[in-house]
Amino acid sequence: MIAPAEREQIRHWVDDACAAGARRARACALLGLSVRTLQRWARPSSQAGDRRQGRRTQPAHNALSDAERATVLAIANSAEFADLPPSQIVPILAERGRYVASESTFYRTLRQARQLQHRQSTRPAQPRARPQPLCASAPNQLYAWDITFLATTVRGHFFYLYLVLDLYSRKIVGWSVHATQTSEHAAHLFDQISACEGVRAGQLWVHSDNGSPMKGATLLATLQRLGIMPSFSRPSVSNDNAYAEAMFRTLKYRPTQPLGPFETLAHAQRWVAEFVHWYNHDHRHSAIRFVTPAQRHAGLDHPILAQRRATYASARARHPERWSCGTRNWQPVGTVFLNPATEGDNSMTTQTCEKVT
Repeated sequence: MIAPAEREQIRHWVDDACAAGARRARACALLGLSVRTLQRWARPSSQAGDRRQGRRTQPAHNALSDAERATVLAIANSAEFADLPPSQIVPILAERGRYVASESTFYRTLRQARQLQHRQSTRPAQPRARPQPLCASAPNQLYAWDITFLATTVRGHFFYLYLVLDLYSRKIVGWSVHATQTSEHAAHLFDQISACEGVRAGQLWVHSDNGSPMKGATLLATLQRLGIMPSFSRPSVSNDNAYAEAMFRTLKYRPTQPLGPFETLAHAQRWVAEFVHWYNHDHRHSAIRFVTPAQRHAGLDHPILAQRRATYASARARHPERWSCGTRNWQPVGTVFLNPATEGDNSMTTQTCEKVT
């Protein structure tokens, strides 16, 4: 806050500069002021301050009276209209030649009376908290899995691909294709994965959506027996399981994906087996510095990326004039996060990551 005496001194400086031939805008800019501010300081004190008028009168001529508001509440709470919203009450009254208030006035009156609540026997919408933030700093700490449809030659009939992805390495650690979608198939798959990967109790979190196979009693009992902790997305929020969704997009837009439907279950299983081998051992994944998921899963990404760094450093040393900035980032990717907390949310803590690791 600049004192009045200091304002006067600044005004005199600007006036002297203008008298000497300077432009007022340039002089104000050098002082960190705008011309508008200087003009406001020059006004009489009676005109200073916020001179906005604002509302002078209350709209008493069109406001509902107490009796009319009571009528609105009585109609909304009557036995005939108790389960209807104002958007239906107002048209019904208009059909009978009666106008009490507008639809927005009904809503506003109910809100002021704290009666604007769910007015039907159906279950009201429930707020859903974000899934618990999870992270992984090594393989076999955090998986995501889902089920997708594979078209068959019979219209309306599908095969079901069960696919489990390690989020740290992006490796497909398990898959199966079945003609049915059941919790038992998923339970058997996780039994196999746990044995092949050597998963210990309390080591692994598994994230999925809210499908019936994911929450089936057989699968949940199997996960509890194996010491695997489940995590679930919010209902109808596919972004909570984004890694699995992105995985399926890669699968379904693979050039070798058959243009037509799968003729038999064996046909679908053979194609998925070929895709998984390509994805794990040949595909350079962009999210892990273009190493293969199998290389990162086995810990081979560090020497590979070190070789790339050395190659780039050597190339830059031979022709430094060709490099206007640093070389490409070939540092290994560190911790991978699933559903991290948004800015200002303290739910992502070090303790959460320690629990996963």
